[in-house]
Amino acid sequence: MSKKLESHLIVRPPGYRNAECGLFLAQFDELSANLWEDLAGMTAAELAWQPRPGANSAGMLLAHMAIVEVVWIQRTAKGLDPAAMRRLLGIGPDDDGMPLGPSGSPPEALRGWTLADYRALHRKARSFAKRAARRFGARDLGRVVEVTLRDGRRMRFNVRWILHHLLEHFAGHCGQILMLRHLHRDRRRR
Repeated sequence: MSKKLESHLIVRPPGYRNAECGLFLAQFDELSANLWEDLAGMTAAELAWQPRPGANSAGMLLAHMAIVEVVWIQRTAKGLDPAAMRRLLGIGPDDDGMPLGPSGSPPEALRGWTLADYRALHRKARSFAKRAARRFGARDLGRVVEVTLRDGRRMRFNVRWILHHLLEHFAGHCGQILMLRHLHRDRRRR
């Protein structure tokens, strides 16, 4: 008996000045699709669950991922603009509650959020990232951005690294969220 052929293809999306930017965003969309499929059926209680006080919840990580997407894309242009982020996402750069103190719990700003709320947040962040990336030309990818972080460190990045970091950051937190989901399920079995 012949099995159905399963295809996994990343294709360059239209509408980008630079093919490389389009491929970064196509990869980003593929990671997102996989994440939302893996999280199907996740409840608001599971999204807010912490394995212990001070540990991140899956919801905090989801909010953080969307915030970071906007922060780094903002850095490719004029820099961090918390007011613009709040208008875009409906939450600000600190509303993910991260980092938590040793006995911290999820922030009030995320109380009662459902998976649909987090998906809507991510759609807004991704739409913002795509609008910016569509305008990047070949020279933009090599353009260096200098920032001063909250702790006073000064850093330099090129726009290509920022797009890479967005993928890296997103993928890392996807793994954390899936681990939290497994821990939550195991907790219920005991």
